[in-house]
Amino acid sequence: QVQLVESGGNLVQPGGSLRLSCAASINIFSFKSMAWYRRAPGKEREFVASINQSGGSTAYVNSVKGRFTISRDNAGNTVYLQMNSLKPEDTAVYFCAARSVYATNYGHWGQGTQVTVSS
Repeated sequence: QVQLVESGGNLVQPGGSLRLSCAASINIFSFKSMAWYRRAPGKEREFVASINQSGGSTAYVNSVKGRFTISRDNAGNTVYLQMNSLKPEDTAVYFCAARSVYATNYGHWGQGTQVTVSS
């Protein structure tokens, strides 16, 4: 049973920074890609960023480009989301997700970590 555990969520002022972590119970090199999603109050879950197996390819939703950076530490079995210049609209529960090598979608999910951006 694969487990993904997010951490790092907090209350932060607009313009501030946070780094989210996602620790996996197995070697993350097993996953074809890993991603962060978020769900804001009253909204659907939204893709935020993804990173491929080697870490050489990343993708971001337009609203976070230039502010967020996804990275992975395969040796540490951890994926990170560095979030800078945070805005109130970034307030959401952030989820880590993983896609196995032969899967067509993200089949493993964490429980989520709350990020609140407010003054």
